[in-house]
Amino acid sequence: MFTRVERLISSRNLRPKKKEGFLKIISIFSFLGIMLGVAILIIVMSVMNGFKTELTNKILGLNPHIVIQPNGFDIDEKYISKIKKNFKGISVSKTYSGEGVIINSDQAKGIIFKGVNSEEKKIKEFLEKNIVSGNLKKFKKNNVFIGSELAFNLNLNEGDRINLMSSAFVATPLGSLPKQENFNVAGIFNTGFVEFDQNIIFLTTEDALSIFNKETKDQNLEIYLIDPLEANSYKKEIEKLNPNYFIYTWSDLNKSFFNALKVERNVMFIILTLIIIVAAFNIISGLTILIKNKTKEIAILKTLGLNNTSIKKSFFLTGFTIGFFATVSGIILGIIISSNIEKVRILLSAVFKLEIFPSDIYFLEELPSEINLYSTFIIFILSIFVSALASYIPARHISKMKTFRALKYE
Repeated sequence: MFTRVERLISSRNLRPKKKEGFLKIISIFSFLGIMLGVAILIIVMSVMNGFKTELTNKILGLNPHIVIQPNGFDIDEKYISKIKKNFKGISVSKTYSGEGVIINSDQAKGIIFKGVNSEEKKIKEFLEKNIVSGNLKKFKKNNVFIGSELAFNLNLNEGDRINLMSSAFVATPLGSLPKQENFNVAGIFNTGFVEFDQNIIFLTTEDALSIFNKETKDQNLEIYLIDPLEANSYKKEIEKLNPNYFIYTWSDLNKSFFNALKVERNVMFIILTLIIIVAAFNIISGLTILIKNKTKEIAILKTLGLNNTSIKKSFFLTGFTIGFFATVSGIILGIIISSNIEKVRILLSAVFKLEIFPSDIYFLEELPSEINLYSTFIIFILSIFVSALASYIPARHISKMKTFRALKYE
């Protein structure tokens, strides 16, 4: 693609003379600008990918993939059997959830009560995986499991007695009052998802129905799939079995959240791409000055028989070489930092005395990172394209240069 002469001219251009020190500075800034732009783009995209993946995993681990609500109609066993028969490999369980208040001494907090069957496979696996205190065998009537953040905020430990108040009312001689029941803390779980750990209490389905004054027919049907990403297609098929029930998926509940993440990721990509484009302007200015300074040499090369195309290619190669190696260096730097992003966060927090990525805001205890090969490839191609374009723009003006005028004025 490039002849030996073209490569030789390009390599000489990359080693400017002492009197051309300014060109060397421009080349260094071009290299550093593109390298840092590519590295920052990879780091930010990796963090955004990690953030989305981590939250998706947390949401999928904490919530059912499909929920069927009675909507005034009984969910009978015949309907459940039909679902199990038509969709192999799924897990089905009956639950009931509602909002209420947990009271401990002089402290109270609004939370969600989730009534579950501890013998159901998915629920059992979830609790066994995340228990930090207590025993699943203790999860029975009048016993609850609470999140670690909630336990910390209310100063609760395994075996403590708590009072739960629901949104249901009971008639008393003093009028209607919210229904309250006492429970024992059978255990504490920690999912690493702060928002979940401080707002959810697990109790048996029997207790949940009791505290909300509900009946068995009021229970929801929760479905867990082998591949949660296919929840929407399953939803459409299940709706055909009985259109009377209200059906929604985990993605329906979090659609606005994931749409916001997607928009933010795209906007960040566009904004950070500008860093590479701005750095590429240094290549344009550097090559323009270099060509201006090399007017005499270019004229001599033309006189010796080197055509315009070869000269343009040699100067194009000069700028492209800077962009190529800057891109490769940026990718390596970006991957190294992305792979150790949590260590970098801890270091920066310690040095600047700042809390970077607070868990109570972002719902995660560690800064996530996921290096996506497709994203990295797109960044590489984009940077190479910008570098090539920036190198071509000044190089194409060489063909307009008149040899006799260049020699005359030199």
